[in-house]
Amino acid sequence: MSVDNQQFQAELEKARDDARAICAEKGESSAECAAAWDAVEEMQAEVSHQHQQPKKTSFDQYLEENPDAPEARMYED
Repeated sequence: MSVDNQQFQAELEKARDDARAICAEKGESSAECAAAWDAVEEMQAEVSHQHQQPKKTSFDQYLEENPDAPEARMYED
């Protein structure tokens, strides 16, 4: 797990704790409770979205950094 991922997971856990506290204080049917859980869901959706994106290979990164390299040439039929 990368440092950024660890930090994001910690933020996600804090958002969950905050949502639980808000719901306990304001009530399960309050707008504040719903908004807190919406924020948690958005964070979870971002995690899911990041896992679905294809990983860049070293070769892809090389091509981005060196667009004029012979390996980066595109040929059309």
